[in-house]
Amino acid sequence: MAAEERRIMAKNQKARHEYFIEETFEAGIELFGTEVKSIRAGTLSLKEAWCQIKDGELILRQMHIAPYEQGNIFNKDPLRPRRLLMHKREIARLFGKVKQDGYALIPLAVYFKGSLVKVEIALAKGKKLYDKREDAAKKDAKRQIDRAMKQH
Repeated sequence: MAAEERRIMAKNQKARHEYFIEETFEAGIELFGTEVKSIRAGTLSLKEAWCQIKDGELILRQMHIAPYEQGNIFNKDPLRPRRLLMHKREIARLFGKVKQDGYALIPLAVYFKGSLVKVEIALAKGKKLYDKREDAAKKDAKRQIDRAMKQH
């Protein structure tokens, strides 16, 4: 079976800056037809999105999907909570990790895998300000080294 292509529709740009990514997972997402059409048009944002485990279900909150232009009465609330689909065992394992201090579930990307919409979520630990500064300093040093190598 050939590997299916991933068409990334949205990425959470700030996630890798704000968090240390420990592990990533792929989850399905429960959507309505007009939401899928809107995602195909690329009108979604993961900027403020986060995940929560409630009553044994994984819920994606604050992901903005703009209402579909031709969608009249079938359009849903753009910020409504959406259920993520994963095996119960995986959700239970994630719940155990999230209960530990400092862990969060953050969506990294939304993409199409074939005709299905998938969400890549990460088990992440929040960075402190000094961690962010350290990353910025490393990035800057690497950029300077690359620039110096290019000149010679």
